[in-house]
Amino acid sequence: MLQTIRAYGGMVSAPHHLAAQAGLRVLRDGGNAVEAMVAAAAAITVVYPHMNSLGGDNFWLLHAPGHPVKAIDACGAAAAAVNREFYRSQGFDAIPSRGPLSALTVAGAVSGWQAALQASSAMGGKMSLDRLFEDAIHYADRGIPVTRNLAANVIGKRNELEEVHGFAPVYLQGGSPVAEGARLKQPRIAATLGRLAASGLDDFYRGDLARSIAADLSRAGTPVSLDDLSRHKSVYVAPLSLAVAGHTIYNMPPPTQGLASLLLLGIFERLGIEAAETAEYVHGLVEATKRAFRIRDSQITDPAFMTTDPRQWLSESSLASLAAEVDPTRAAPWPHREETGDTVWMGAIDGEGRAVSFIQSIYWEFGSGVILDETGITWQNRGTSFSLDPHDFNCLESGRRPFHTIQPALAHLADGRVMAYGAMGGDGQPQTQAMIFSRYALFDQDLQTAVTAPRWLLGRTWGDAVALLRIEDRFDSSVPRALSEFGHSVKIVDPFDEIMGHAGALVRHHDGLIEGAADPRSDGAAAGF
Repeated sequence: MLQTIRAYGGMVSAPHHLAAQAGLRVLRDGGNAVEAMVAAAAAITVVYPHMNSLGGDNFWLLHAPGHPVKAIDACGAAAAAVNREFYRSQGFDAIPSRGPLSALTVAGAVSGWQAALQASSAMGGKMSLDRLFEDAIHYADRGIPVTRNLAANVIGKRNELEEVHGFAPVYLQGGSPVAEGARLKQPRIAATLGRLAASGLDDFYRGDLARSIAADLSRAGTPVSLDDLSRHKSVYVAPLSLAVAGHTIYNMPPPTQGLASLLLLGIFERLGIEAAETAEYVHGLVEATKRAFRIRDSQITDPAFMTTDPRQWLSESSLASLAAEVDPTRAAPWPHREETGDTVWMGAIDGEGRAVSFIQSIYWEFGSGVILDETGITWQNRGTSFSLDPHDFNCLESGRRPFHTIQPALAHLADGRVMAYGAMGGDGQPQTQAMIFSRYALFDQDLQTAVTAPRWLLGRTWGDAVALLRIEDRFDSSVPRALSEFGHSVKIVDPFDEIMGHAGALVRHHDGLIEGAADPRSDGAAAGF
């Protein structure tokens, strides 16, 4: 079983060990936490390609001692060519989940790297893109051993994706799914990263690389154009924050579900739960989740289309009112649509105390499934979260940004510790964040124990008649039994079930000690020196 890693020089946590090592090499060579994260972010697109890509989006929280926390929103908008009639006229009553018509939003990830490196320069960062992409280019060019997770996803998604433009030549070599342990080379990605290193990251949106990408997108049949790419820019935004038990936690504002993560913990704090790993603990967080998601689903969208300030829901009166709704021994009804997603969370802390909480995603496994001919980029399907119903809160509009499940978390603890943490997994992200934070910061569990500990997931998936509460088979048997008595629809799942997603956490203590944890459900590691 994994143990908490401790070091003073710096540390990176990632869901693939090669990405963690890529970031660690940058820290060892004198780079800062932001530079380490860019290196890890580039590497993870190569070594975990089913979870993220240059064709996805990302979000950042940046901590530097003595400065306010910064947030970067690198989320792409819907193409100018698409609107509800675009799909209705072709006979669709919903946006296709796979294929070129699901690839309807601009990829913001590279612009997030660019904005983060601008912030890094203000911190004294000087590393070149050549150096930061060194590991990613090496692994793309020389090849990586296919992980069990990647191999299983190719098999599981084959029927959905094998006819999608560009997918089969990469993942169904010779007609067979790539096997665990096989060498997967991605020479086009190596060349694309090399072009970005030589020409600069803006080339992805407004240069020769952008023209190549746009031509590939058009050839594949997607609606994203060169003009859409050229209009895109990432933005610095003010993070949302909330005081919980003397600690301050930070998360992303809309269009992410960061508000739900803060609401969940704010409600839970007011329930008076005294111990973790009890039925009362699980019930309290689950019931807080229901209240947080109810607000999320009625309020959160592209902030340009919102009429309310999300911070109003974080007021004392709002949180107290929501907490008062929770019955300590009775589950509230919960018919709810589940948001799925496959993502990577990563964190980095350097020896000077700078910290990064970062998340990058193409939404579903392999995103749209579209892999571009020249560049080898897999394009996201984040735009499928839009609705074609004009009355829906997240209805599709040209140029509108989609609702995002992904959001990194960061906390300033009351005693001076800084905590960067997060998880993948759609609706599971706020729930897992709350489990990790509460176990570590509120109930004093060891960091790795907090990440490894049994988890649960409230939500509905394909084939379910009700919104089940899935719970890993590692709790004391009295816990699921009591939850059933409270009225939850409980389903016991495997001890380290993949549906619970991949999480991680880093903590820097006031004396400079850094602790790190990775998820045993992933192929990841916390790497420090």
